[in-house]
Amino acid sequence: MTTSFRIPKIEIDSRIRHIQESLRKINVDALFVVQRVDLLYFAGTAQNGFLHIPAQGDPLLLIKRFAPRAREESAIPHIIEISSSKEVPGRIIDFFGRLPESMAFELDVLPVTHFDFYRQLFPVKQYLDGSPLIHAVRSLKSPWEIDQLENTAKLSARTFEYMENHLKAGYTEMEFAGLYEAFARKIGHGGKLRVRDYQSEIYPWHVLSGPNGGKMGLLDSPFSGEGTSAAFPMGAGFRKMAAHEPILIDLGFIFNGYHMDETRMFAIDSMPPKALKACMATIEIHDAILEAAKPGLPINKLFKISVQKANDLGYGETYLGPPGYKVSFVGHGIGLDLVEKPIISARNEDLLQSGMTLCIEPKINFINEFGAGIESVFTITETGSRMISRVPKKVFIV
Repeated sequence: MTTSFRIPKIEIDSRIRHIQESLRKINVDALFVVQRVDLLYFAGTAQNGFLHIPAQGDPLLLIKRFAPRAREESAIPHIIEISSSKEVPGRIIDFFGRLPESMAFELDVLPVTHFDFYRQLFPVKQYLDGSPLIHAVRSLKSPWEIDQLENTAKLSARTFEYMENHLKAGYTEMEFAGLYEAFARKIGHGGKLRVRDYQSEIYPWHVLSGPNGGKMGLLDSPFSGEGTSAAFPMGAGFRKMAAHEPILIDLGFIFNGYHMDETRMFAIDSMPPKALKACMATIEIHDAILEAAKPGLPINKLFKISVQKANDLGYGETYLGPPGYKVSFVGHGIGLDLVEKPIISARNEDLLQSGMTLCIEPKINFINEFGAGIESVFTITETGSRMISRVPKKVFIV
């Protein structure tokens, strides 16, 4: 664990260079970065401010709070302290000599009221959505980023080991989640999971036992769990876990900004044969996806392979949710957000590329009876794929 984590200058320079190449390809003069995770990605700091990235030349980081920490954290050479957002246009003119004629913004996450404010603030000729450019750059991880994910994977594996050694009958789902989350924080979990979706409330206590594993709800997932009340109807609830039943645990771990997202199945003393067979089927589907993944393969091919394998194993009706409520994806990208592009969905015809880092999560729902699943993180290499997850691919009988 360390509080001296920094994103290296060579990494920041590479990210700026790639986004500038993207801007030039579509003839856009500048990207204006507001969202905190994008700011962290391109500037190396999550302090309160803005990053102006011209299509050509050095970027300018403008910080409202707190400039001294931003200067410690960021490898951006030009950092200016401001007291108000209204100063930004003048500061850009002072630095670059003029305002750009066209500007891209993060329109997938920027609230409408904020965008209206920036449109009034910047009297430019053209406003565009820069989020597809950002997603494309962020979807390809550098060796340094994969190292960060490897570091997170080690800590996540230690947390699953803790679960294996401490799970016992009588704990409620939420109680046990509190125990392993406390351990995770002790060894370095950053606490706050991040996703690029204003409607998502992401949490690390996804513990679904027995019939709660087959409980549907609001999540875009094969199952949601019971949750704690109608106010938070997902994840762990207050049901006491018992022996001889399937228990699904989905852990999100964040360390130095980089996430792991992993699911494993547990049981105390033994697991019923029907549930155990379903769990083993999800591992077979998981491995079939990994075996097929390689650069140049259409991403939706992985989805189709998973569905075909589920059908071959006899789980077509229950795979990815019950009839009428199935999800249309089997995985997603991961990095500084828990869920990133690309999505491994039925419709995504983009090609896999070396450097993409993905979660795969084949899951089966016997509605209101139990859920079964596995989730791991892997990266696309030059020739195929490689697991980043270090948690054993097995059912944990404790």
